[in-house]
Amino acid sequence: MLGTIQELLGASRFNVMCVDGKKRLCRIPGKFRKRINVRIGDIVLITPWDVEPDAKGDVEWIYTRTQAEWLRSRGFIK
Repeated sequence: MLGTIQELLGASRFNVMCVDGKKRLCRIPGKFRKRINVRIGDIVLITPWDVEPDAKGDVEWIYTRTQAEWLRSRGFIK
């Protein structure tokens, strides 16, 4: 599921507004955490948790600016 980072909370946690209109608390899993830089407004791919799927999730991928523009031009995100 696609979403946009709204707020950086620290400890690799973020508030993400998803395309389904729900705001989720998302985290970056272990080995992926050390390889990335995240900013407010970045487009991310998330996986909702099995427990509390409407409130929490994991960040699976962070799109670059070029990839985000491609997604916008194709209508996947606003």
